[in-house]
Amino acid sequence: MATTADDVWRLLGELTEAQKETERQLQETKQILQEETTATRQLLRQQNRQFNEQMGKLGNRLGEFVEWQVRPAVVRLFQERGIDVHEFYPEASARRGGEAIEIDLLVVNTTEAVLVEVKSKLTQTDVDEHLERLSKFKRLMPRYGDVRAMGAVAGMVVPEEVARYAYHQGLFVLAQSGDSVVILNDAKFTPHNW
Repeated sequence: MATTADDVWRLLGELTEAQKETERQLQETKQILQEETTATRQLLRQQNRQFNEQMGKLGNRLGEFVEWQVRPAVVRLFQERGIDVHEFYPEASARRGGEAIEIDLLVVNTTEAVLVEVKSKLTQTDVDEHLERLSKFKRLMPRYGDVRAMGAVAGMVVPEEVARYAYHQGLFVLAQSGDSVVILNDAKFTPHNW
């Protein structure tokens, strides 16, 4: 059977219509995919935000747990090191001249003070931030201007390199050991005074 020019034109017309329909379907599919992608991104952002909130709450709870582990031990631990402290103040803070300071545990007597920063997992950044806190302690809390001020960091998890760094910065390092908290610094350690 011979193909006529009319048949060819008819086939070309059908192909053109089929191509238009295919393009229309592709555009619909593209639109649906874009809408699904946008919805998926929004859902992922929302889930990520909720996850971060939950992790933040968990991190805060772990920090509270560690602080509650450290609190009962700090006075005894420092007394065993010859620092005759007898009072501690959780969450001590002050604000002066646009500056602020927050101290997890302030352990004191009339001549000495130990500022303790407590973390669930101690990092070098935490140590550096605590050193900065120590540098402004007497300026922002002048009632302690005449005391021998020392620093300590505590954590449930204290990586060895972070403990070594804190030690070399003149800080006491407290860590979880079994059911109790211990000072990791050896007998040769001399704390820095601020």
